[in-house]
Amino acid sequence: MDRSVYIAMTGATQTMRAQDAVSHNLANASTVGFKSELSAFQSVPVLGPGANTRINAVAQGIGQDETQGAIQHTGSPLDVAVNGPGWIAVQSPDGGEAYTRAGNLQIDADGNLLDSRGNPVMGDGGPLTIPQSSQITIGKDGTISTVPMGQGPSTIAAVGKLKLVNPDPTQMSEGADGLMHMNDGSDADADDTVTVTSGALEASNVNPSSELVKMISLSRQYEMQVRSIKTAEDDADDSTKLLQTAS
Repeated sequence: MDRSVYIAMTGATQTMRAQDAVSHNLANASTVGFKSELSAFQSVPVLGPGANTRINAVAQGIGQDETQGAIQHTGSPLDVAVNGPGWIAVQSPDGGEAYTRAGNLQIDADGNLLDSRGNPVMGDGGPLTIPQSSQITIGKDGTISTVPMGQGPSTIAAVGKLKLVNPDPTQMSEGADGLMHMNDGSDADADDTVTVTSGALEASNVNPSSELVKMISLSRQYEMQVRSIKTAEDDADDSTKLLQTAS
């Protein structure tokens, strides 16, 4: 009887973890460049001394949905949307290199080009710095061109280039900082085939309706597992009463 309790207990625990993933997706339904997290349940034998009679239900992350979100045109010269597969390289808080698809860039008071979280945006030679300019444009290949302050359009010049990469998604994982990192800790190579659309942003690819349906389904699944635990408890009580009567 305790086998059913064990399976229902682990199932309920892992269902709560799956609900956390769905909640995370829903919370980022309006986050620029966000990719929804995918998870699935697996039955894993519990190993150890004794007979192999217990199964642990485990909710495991299986990566991200790489489907591109809708492109929303903003008209801002510092907004870029990655076209198709690819990532924008930034400097992570620990000083390493990480990757994002959130292209709502900004320039701080010192001229440093930053992402929306304040991480320096990387170029081919390191973090990018933009001189004071009256006009900034970002080309399809990530080249940043500016017109110096007080100068005419004829003085436009390239001042840097976004580092755009496209490593194998299976070799990447999301870190605690919300950025993507290479699993082996290396830096991805720049990929000239990756392009961006200037004056636009990629919306989150989360489908709120689908995620809400998942949440409802998981809630019902959790309730069923809790009822299973209660049923097993009632059966155990009834068995105890029968034994007491027989004695």
